[in-house]
Amino acid sequence: MKIMIVTDAWEPQVNGVVRTLKQTMHELRKMGHEIEMITPLEFKTIPCPTYPDISLSLFPKKKVVAKMNHFSPDAIHIATEGPLGIAARAYALKNKLPFSTAYHTRFPEYVKARTGIPLAVTYKFLRWFHDPSLAIMAPTDVVVKDLQSYGFTNVVLWTRGVDLDIFKMQESKELNTAHPIFLYVGRVAIEKNIEAFLELKLPGSKWVVGDGPALNGLKEKYPDVNYLGVLQQEKLSAVYAAADVFVFPSKTDTFGLVLLEAMACGLPVAAYPVTGPIDVIGTSGAGAMHDDLRLACLSALNIPREVARGHAEKFSWEVASHQFLSHLKPANGHTTVKLASLA
Repeated sequence: MKIMIVTDAWEPQVNGVVRTLKQTMHELRKMGHEIEMITPLEFKTIPCPTYPDISLSLFPKKKVVAKMNHFSPDAIHIATEGPLGIAARAYALKNKLPFSTAYHTRFPEYVKARTGIPLAVTYKFLRWFHDPSLAIMAPTDVVVKDLQSYGFTNVVLWTRGVDLDIFKMQESKELNTAHPIFLYVGRVAIEKNIEAFLELKLPGSKWVVGDGPALNGLKEKYPDVNYLGVLQQEKLSAVYAAADVFVFPSKTDTFGLVLLEAMACGLPVAAYPVTGPIDVIGTSGAGAMHDDLRLACLSALNIPREVARGHAEKFSWEVASHQFLSHLKPANGHTTVKLASLA
């Protein structure tokens, strides 16, 4: 099947959306499907206001139409709600083509944190964008229910996976500071609530891995914390393996791929009991969740690394990609694989 995936989030960005799409594309090609991407790399762009790492494509309609017509996809998946996603949505509606969409991040909550715009305003825009979609793919059951409570229909589950060959238990001295080592990995931005971690009084040392608009301010405010930039996956795996607790302070993430990466390296998680950690960790014992993040961090020190790794092994990109495929809405008489047939 010929599948067109349209995304406003792509390289050189390093985040969960990009990683999810790259892994899904890899798995789909292994299954024999032909994948074409429309990304900002093909367009003139400007930095997104308040978040310059994100590129917004300028006047993409003409080129999006040309690529769609040339590829003539059997199925269209629109991954993001940016300029490229809006152009692809308009193309599909004009040509009466079915399409699916995805809800990767709590966009309204992020917008409110950055601009103060009320949630109702942004959710109204998202309902407009996603209403024509025949399948709105969300990463967890909780997010599915949340979207339904906001009036979204046709919401389905599309979970995530982790590369267990790259992210693995190993001996590592990548971080050469006092133990216990508490580690954060991810975008360094206000919506990630990183200061809730950095201001904690904890034994040992703290590390932050990643980049983002809040990085310079945090370095100035918390000079005793150790900072690394964006890392390649193999290096990142060694960093996870060298730490003692992975701290996930976000209260707005829909899933959090870094949770799976950390646990796959045998690193227990400390987090708030909110969407994302609740869905990923559950009752596995692979992490500690508490409204007092400091207590969660200290409790996570007692979790065996084998428990964290064992829970991560339940997640695979192959299963997640079959799930994605089953939700596509192809035209031209094509059919998708149903999960039941994979047993």
